Amino acid sequence: MELSPFKLERYFARYEFNARYLLCSSDCESLTIADLLAYEPGAAEDFSRHWLGYTESTGAPSLRREITRLYPGLAPEQVLVHSGAEEAIFLFMHAVLKPGDHVIVHWPCYQSLFEVAQSIGAEVTFWRAHEEKGWALDLDELKAALRPNTRAIVVNTPHNPTGYLMSAADYAALNQLAVEKGIVLFSDEVYRESEYAAADRLPSACQINPLAVSLGVVSKTYGLPGLRIGWVATQNQEVLERMAALKDYTSICNSAPSEFLAELALRHREALAARNQGIIQHNLSLLDAFFARYADRFQWVRPIAGPIAYPRLLMGDIEAFCHRLVTEEGVLLLPGTLYGDSSNHFRMGFGRKNLPEALAHLQMFLERV
Repeated sequence: MELSPFKLERYFARYEFNARYLLCSSDCESLTIADLLAYEPGAAEDFSRHWLGYTESTGAPSLRREITRLYPGLAPEQVLVHSGAEEAIFLFMHAVLKPGDHVIVHWPCYQSLFEVAQSIGAEVTFWRAHEEKGWALDLDELKAALRPNTRAIVVNTPHNPTGYLMSAADYAALNQLAVEKGIVLFSDEVYRESEYAAADRLPSACQINPLAVSLGVVSKTYGLPGLRIGWVATQNQEVLERMAALKDYTSICNSAPSEFLAELALRHREALAARNQGIIQHNLSLLDAFFARYADRFQWVRPIAGPIAYPRLLMGDIEAFCHRLVTEEGVLLLPGTLYGDSSNHFRMGFGRKNLPEALAHLQMFLERV
């Protein structure tokens, strides 16, 4: 196995903790441990008494029970808790794929969603989103890409980095196609519950597709990336057992304090999601006005869900633009080249409270360049 450098993560390692304004964050506004404990009377005392021994490899039973509230119809035994989403992605690929297999991956995407598959020796075909159609996917293109050795389809909705959300009809058709062809669908749902309209929320793939594996985290919608807690939920017992066995070679088990706090957060997930939804909606209105003002400089495709969008710079080179911006104004944007996209796009995050201040510095930069 040989993995290429993770371009996005290396970029963040260079800039993230030095830039004043992270205007490309993929997560929502976070909070302190004290803020989180305050959601429940007695939680602080319980936390201080929490045992710091090893935890169950599959995740604490009470945490898995809480996670299943996201997936009505599934049992705690159909959930496997991981150290963030990255470990889950890594283990899924190794559990399902072997050299010579074929994988179809929704693109643009987080690099590990295809890089790990390639490192195993699988061949990857990108299922490309169409900017001119609001970043929609074409199911006919997916069908044309299928091969006899297609082992998995990877989809991310709500989508990073475009903020696209599949229609209910297309989503149902995708899951039906995967079932008919006997292909495992890996459904990256880390932005679920961040839809701007609750009526648009899709069912989790693991609820409607017996082969699907759904990925979730506390990092994005709930704003708790520091806990490093993610999970998969699935009815696919074979895949789940393989992933559980492989986990013995990675994290083995999760952090006991993180599991306690993640369970607490999930008991109050609606309040956490509503808090961040308020921030998203306020900031989205500011971005609408910003991009209307600078329509000659950027192309703006308004997202449908989540705290991120994928605008395009119309003049100049996006890498040079982002470098100057962070160097001169301390505002960090993410060039689309880190996704392998050469079309001058960039990722913008708007799930944090300090967006108005960051946007003001971006505007000052634009007025002099």
